[in-house]
Amino acid sequence: IKHVLATEAVMKALAKRLGQDQEVWAMAGLLHDLDYEFTKDNFEEHGNKTVEMLESEDLPDDIKDAILAHCEKKERRKLIEKAIYAADPVTGFIVAAVLIRRGSKLSDINVDFLLNRYKEKSFARGASRDQMATCTELDMTLKDFLSLSLNAMQEISEDLSL
Repeated sequence: IKHVLATEAVMKALAKRLGQDQEVWAMAGLLHDLDYEFTKDNFEEHGNKTVEMLESEDLPDDIKDAILAHCEKKERRKLIEKAIYAADPVTGFIVAAVLIRRGSKLSDINVDFLLNRYKEKSFARGASRDQMATCTELDMTLKDFLSLSLNAMQEISEDLSL
């Protein structure tokens, strides 16, 4: 649940920076992995199952489109789709950066530390560098994207127990 809370925070911060609807973007971040427990052993269904689960809900299409785009079930055309694709792995990357420093918290991490870890291909291998690098599609440098993401997560550090 911490991953989706972190993704929600990053998406909200991205929406604010890009002049988009913060509630819609935050909701996309919160719901993007709703189907994880159902699809963890069948990743082909990931995203599709979430959209199916939300079918009866009155949600903006942008949320459903973002959910599909984050797991490459839909081409990324809209800003929200591009944003969630980049935001999804960055949260795990930042958490990993905190965890490798014993006793540290999100507040102890800075963007330079993240940039150095980003260059280490063996660090947080599950966090796709290629996905995070698509932040350029949002007209953001990697440094700006990591900084915004880190700040967003630091704001909810208590909720993340970090």
